[in-house]
Amino acid sequence: MSSLALTSAVNLRLRPTPSQNPRISIPQSLQFTQTSQKTAFNNPINLGKFLNLGKISILVKSRKRVIVKASAASSSPAIVPQQPPWQGAAMKPLIASIATGVILWFIPAPTGVTRNAWQLLAIFLATIVGIITQPLPLGAVALMGLGACVLTKTLTFAAAFSAFGDPIPWLIALAFFFARGFIKTGLGNRIAYQFVKLFGSSSLGLGYSLVFSEALLAPAIPSVSARAGGIFLPLVKSLCVACGSNTGDGTENKLGSWLMLTCFQTSVISSSMFLTAMAANPLSANLTLSTIHQTIGWMDWAKAAIVPGLVSLIVVPLLLYIIYPPTVKSSPDAPRLAKEKLEKMGPMSKNEIIMAGTLVLTVGLWVFGGTLKVDAVTAAILGLSVLLVTGVVTWKECLGEAVAWDTLTWFAALIAMAGYLNKYGLISWFSETVVKVVGGLGLSWQLSFGILVLLYFYSHYFFASGAAHIGAMFTAFLSVASALGTPPYLGALVLSFLSNLMGGITHYGIGSAPVFYGANYVPLAKWWGYGFVCSIINLIIWLGVGGIWWKAIGLW
Repeated sequence: MSSLALTSAVNLRLRPTPSQNPRISIPQSLQFTQTSQKTAFNNPINLGKFLNLGKISILVKSRKRVIVKASAASSSPAIVPQQPPWQGAAMKPLIASIATGVILWFIPAPTGVTRNAWQLLAIFLATIVGIITQPLPLGAVALMGLGACVLTKTLTFAAAFSAFGDPIPWLIALAFFFARGFIKTGLGNRIAYQFVKLFGSSSLGLGYSLVFSEALLAPAIPSVSARAGGIFLPLVKSLCVACGSNTGDGTENKLGSWLMLTCFQTSVISSSMFLTAMAANPLSANLTLSTIHQTIGWMDWAKAAIVPGLVSLIVVPLLLYIIYPPTVKSSPDAPRLAKEKLEKMGPMSKNEIIMAGTLVLTVGLWVFGGTLKVDAVTAAILGLSVLLVTGVVTWKECLGEAVAWDTLTWFAALIAMAGYLNKYGLISWFSETVVKVVGGLGLSWQLSFGILVLLYFYSHYFFASGAAHIGAMFTAFLSVASALGTPPYLGALVLSFLSNLMGGITHYGIGSAPVFYGANYVPLAKWWGYGFVCSIINLIIWLGVGGIWWKAIGLW
């Protein structure tokens, strides 16, 4: 059977009888000579070429039977094919990003700053503007930033991509793979329904139950990335889904947006409360010992942080509940419905048991990793290996976790650029400049220390790692604070606490930030905006309430 398209304004149909030769009846406008008719019908291709005036379908089932169909087209307006939507970059944000870098690039570098450091700063700030305005997905923007570094010879290829060997971006990516298994097996839903059953009559109660659960685990798990990504991200995502709050369908604000932001902001608070709650905290203690020759012990840290920490854990979720509220605040029937869901789920499946066992194994290695000499990312890889071998999670599903790979790309890119800003001497130049300026103001130690605290805190916009920030600036700022009259031990503790709290101002400043931001419940502008608001509240609590508490326990 063959089918051809021809042009006409009529419908034609030929059905020969056994006693007839194939014959076609056509209007005068489409008549042709007998010779050409015979030639055309002997070869359907010729017929298709001959009648090229309309839209005719010719069906040839045999030489004895030909069906020709035509539909009116001459009176219909021509259909203009629609242009596909633009798939490239949003031009205005892209121009703003490039303009930022170009303008800074051509401004002369300050005295004491190398040309390479200044050029890297220009590219870094252009990348940050691109990440904020998002002319392209975050990973694409960051990759273009690295490309600019290599193209301009500001960084070598090996230097630009060096952070892809850093464990933190990989730990964050692995957390998303864990979340996939957590949700796929139904274990996430089971635990989520248990939480809803116990605390789900109000969104605020549900939030506080998660906040204080995370704070209780904080001293035992020294990686905030592992805590947030391996345990609480899967749980929070399951809770959001169970409560009908999903990404991409307009239901984010039902519960998910507030819960994700709350869990993130309180993760930086819990990290600041214990010496073992964040991987970089021991670095602060070591630098304190080498700078002022005083030791910060585990109990010393916890005693000083417990009061302002608890106040922050109570105030920040409530503040966000007021200024960024979930649309569903009260659900009296939720506990009953959750109980019914649990009954329908029945006993745990084999895959749920495997997932639960793997989670216990991984968390156990995170807790006792220091003793066993197993770091957090190695423990996560071991856990994922168990899930892959047992088929609980497949590698194809891991490859399909686009957010994980995107987060890995942009976070590693920012770590690399921020790290080389420090290596090129820009951060030390900044620290020394601050020291000279503040030291020359002739203020009381309280005011001088307040200025140093603000500069130390908000300079974290230029860092993608708490450890990098501490290593670059902690010693210089502590030395200056002590020289200006600040009690050295108090200054060391305050800078140590703020080294965690400052991670809440961006979506890349601490290990838990990319994890919760990557869930895509909170737009970037709101993430940064509410992060800034929470930073002000935390500073007021820790320097105000904390200052009173520290006075009471004799730190100053």
